[in-house]
Amino acid sequence: MVKKVQAAKKKKRKKVVETSSEQETSEEEDSKEEVNEDEQLRPECLSPEELEKLKEAVDERKKLVQSLRGKPWPMKKKLVTLRESQEFVEKYEGALGKGKGRKLYAYKVMMTKRWMKFQRDFENFKTACIPWEMKIKEIESHFGSSVASYFIFLRWMYGINMILFGLTFGLVMVPEALMGRPYGSIPRKTVPRAEEAGAMDFAVLWDFGGYARYSVLFYGYYNNQHAIGWLKFRMPLSYFLVGVGTVAYSYMVVIRTMARNANESGVGDDNSFNFCWKMFTSWDYLIGNAETADNKFASITTSFKEAILEEQENQKDDNIHLTRFLRVLANFLVLCCLAGSGYLIYFVVRRSQKFALDGLENHTWWERNEVNMVMSLLGMFCPMLFDVISTLENYHPRVALQWQLGRIFALFLGNLYTFIIALMDEINLKREEEKIIKFNITMWEASLYNGTASENSTTPLITIHPADVPRGPCWETMVGQEFVRLIISDTMTTYITLLIGDFLRAVLVRFLNHCWCWDLEAGFPSYSEFDVSGNVLGLIFNQGMIWMGAFYAPCLPALNVLRLHVSMYLQCWAVMCCNVPQERVFKASGSNNFYMAMLLVILFLSTLPAIYTIVTIPPSFDCGPFSGKNRMFDVIHETLESDFPAWFSKVFSYASNPGLVLPFILLMVLAIYYLHSTSKSYKEANVELKKKLQLQNEENKKKNKRAALKAQTDLEEARKTTSQAAERQKNNNASLRSQEEYEENYAKSQRLCHSKNGRNPTFSGEDRQHQVTARVSRNYHHGNHETHGYLPGFSQQSEPRICRVPSLQRH
Repeated sequence: MVKKVQAAKKKKRKKVVETSSEQETSEEEDSKEEVNEDEQLRPECLSPEELEKLKEAVDERKKLVQSLRGKPWPMKKKLVTLRESQEFVEKYEGALGKGKGRKLYAYKVMMTKRWMKFQRDFENFKTACIPWEMKIKEIESHFGSSVASYFIFLRWMYGINMILFGLTFGLVMVPEALMGRPYGSIPRKTVPRAEEAGAMDFAVLWDFGGYARYSVLFYGYYNNQHAIGWLKFRMPLSYFLVGVGTVAYSYMVVIRTMARNANESGVGDDNSFNFCWKMFTSWDYLIGNAETADNKFASITTSFKEAILEEQENQKDDNIHLTRFLRVLANFLVLCCLAGSGYLIYFVVRRSQKFALDGLENHTWWERNEVNMVMSLLGMFCPMLFDVISTLENYHPRVALQWQLGRIFALFLGNLYTFIIALMDEINLKREEEKIIKFNITMWEASLYNGTASENSTTPLITIHPADVPRGPCWETMVGQEFVRLIISDTMTTYITLLIGDFLRAVLVRFLNHCWCWDLEAGFPSYSEFDVSGNVLGLIFNQGMIWMGAFYAPCLPALNVLRLHVSMYLQCWAVMCCNVPQERVFKASGSNNFYMAMLLVILFLSTLPAIYTIVTIPPSFDCGPFSGKNRMFDVIHETLESDFPAWFSKVFSYASNPGLVLPFILLMVLAIYYLHSTSKSYKEANVELKKKLQLQNEENKKKNKRAALKAQTDLEEARKTTSQAAERQKNNNASLRSQEEYEENYAKSQRLCHSKNGRNPTFSGEDRQHQVTARVSRNYHHGNHETHGYLPGFSQQSEPRICRVPSLQRH
């Protein structure tokens, strides 16, 4: 037994040695073949026809590499084909030159490849440089495009505010801090003596008073010198042009973005075979990361939910009269809420004015910040009430979102303009106070001068410290402080609501669900959903306050950049950790353009008060870069008169003449109307063309359906005829077999009968004739299927016959 095992092991070793030797020989042969191929494919060894064929093969491989992604092949086959094609192209592409130009051709090919690789790497670098791109993609995959549109809008607003911050910081704040007069040199840059004791208190700095008020953060700190520093920097002109330029840049960017979105959405969504496209073409087969694959899977699932909801909304049929009644009732309730919030803000602002006349130091923290807190609380709770009211209307989710945005827009706009109207009353009070203080300062200076001159006319005037000089109220700084406080209170309210309303709620639902009386996740309070409308309107009105107050507080763009930066990270974390996807996930087609439209409206409405104050209200006499002028825009005329030649100022005065400005504005309005009408006609033509294409598509579908039905009927008829022919052939074969069996049986019976009688089986002439006639009759009956007693498809049974003995017939 042991010998047998050893013999078997020796046989196995011999087989392994043989296989290894065979592999070595095969590898040597392959290497030899490759060397031979290399020798054969050298350009010196190839004829022109072979070079042309090689060039065609290289071009075909290049086309295959470009179109490989769309091939319906398995991933393994794609990778193998890609690798082989790239190796083939790299191996033989440089050998296709002719004569002396071969090296130049190879150099061009190499540089083309490097340039293509550089372009691809640069595109990847640009994609990687887009801030928060992966975070937004992850949110879109789990929560849908409606939630992702908010974060895209937030990122866009962050970019705009970065530009505004760069303009104000680089052209206003930094030149004044570096080249302007230092702190304490003049009264506008010095804290008054009465406020020095509490100028560094936290409560004072939190209200942006004390040292914060007398700094580059606000309008009143800037000097009215025509030129400052060794660069002779025109600070008043720069301040005015930066304020105008930020608004102009914002208009340009918003309108340009709206036009680009309109061009992108002008093609429209083709809903033909929507589910088929999503089912068979959604997956990206080049994904190699597990996390990316999970996000893509979630994104496809969310897109299916969006498509299903769109289909359900298209097929929904409700009671139209009940729906109209509920919508009218909902709008009435919303109007009541808007009127109540406007009256509440007006009441609170008038009350705060009384507190200001009595002195804010004599009141509590709530009474000092009552206006900001009431506006923030209204902005927090009224959208929730609007959301409850909107359940009565039964709109499509996208339409419901637009109605919700419009109502919150009206709420914020009414609150903001109520605040501005009350602020204008406070500005008028400050101006009356400024007149009194200006008169008192004049009398004080006159008395001080007369007192010193009467004692000794040769002595110099008394020098007074800037902190002891009386000064006016500076209504511009007061307006800037109000907007900064409003921004800070709104930011704090948003973050506290996020932490309490989302995070603590999610923690309670998560950890108390297993020990509570009911299901907290399915019932009350459950996990919160992301409020798209409230957050979008919060961003828009926050930006509107930035545009409105940045002229009086240059620090506002910097504060807004910080706020948006923190909001992106905090809200991304809150969405992924504390919120759940909406029950009715919908596609946000056109939502970004709707956001831009509201942003354009709030930009226009926020610039109106700023323009009104710049054009109509005189600036303060002792603070700001425009002090001592009748109007703020007089700095333009002074600059033209002092820094430009006389002819240029004349041309500018003629160009700014209302006789030229009004016709130019009228021409612009007519041009805009003409372009709008032409674009509207083009849009209608596109809609008609789309309808015709849809009708043609439906006709083609019907034709294809009819052709398919006809082909199906022809195929069924052909199948029937073939089946009938097969049955006939089967019946013929069966009848032939039965005839042969009958003849064999008859012959056997005849032999058996003759063998029993002891005679030879010889037949007489009559018997042969009878046999022949029987064959003929059988052949005839075989050909005729309508013979009585015969069914086609069944073999004819032979009847029992009496065996005749020839000897008995002769007797």
